[in-house]
Amino acid sequence: MLVHKIQERVKAHFLNQEGSHDWHHIKRVLALSLILQDKEGGDRELVSLCALLHDISDHKYNGGDFELGGAVAKQWIIESGGNEILANKVAAIVPSISYKGANVKDEELSIEGQIVRDADRLDAIGAIGIARAFAYGGSKGRPLYDPHVPPVMHSTKEDYLKSKTHTINHFYEKLLKIKERVRTNSGKKIANQRHDFMLIFLNQFYTEWNSENGQED
Repeated sequence: MLVHKIQERVKAHFLNQEGSHDWHHIKRVLALSLILQDKEGGDRELVSLCALLHDISDHKYNGGDFELGGAVAKQWIIESGGNEILANKVAAIVPSISYKGANVKDEELSIEGQIVRDADRLDAIGAIGIARAFAYGGSKGRPLYDPHVPPVMHSTKEDYLKSKTHTINHFYEKLLKIKERVRTNSGKKIANQRHDFMLIFLNQFYTEWNSENGQED
């Protein structure tokens, strides 16, 4: 079965990746994509393949190429016995999954693409999303917070990619904006709850930061 072959290959590929974009992230996106697909419809095989391959060559790790993931996904599907029509469908969706900046409009996608993009973004918010944000920031040597550095609402994907800010800014530049970008009705319900949890976290973070740091130098 094609999905199983791709899943095993993806699992091996991501097994030693750092915690914010590891196999467990892929597995959660796949599981949530299938939950959304049950309610929203669409081609289940296409949803599964896009979920498994959505980070196969992520721009954050491949030198900044936003399109390469689609080409790699197509190659893997063909090598695993999939047909070219299906491979092209996956290749068209994968590069459009990633968030590319607060002021960068999302690409229009089929229902399958919307489902996987929603699932990926839902895994970026809530408790696990918070943990992933700090895991990624730590892997890049970024500070937790710097009150002197405000968030930036990036207008191009290139500017967003080049951003080296502290992790708390990531909430304002991306995570708190996700709720309004979720497209599926079933995804919106999940987004609302996870969004509210992030607000609680930020309030507690600032309370502790201010009480323990006093006047900032």
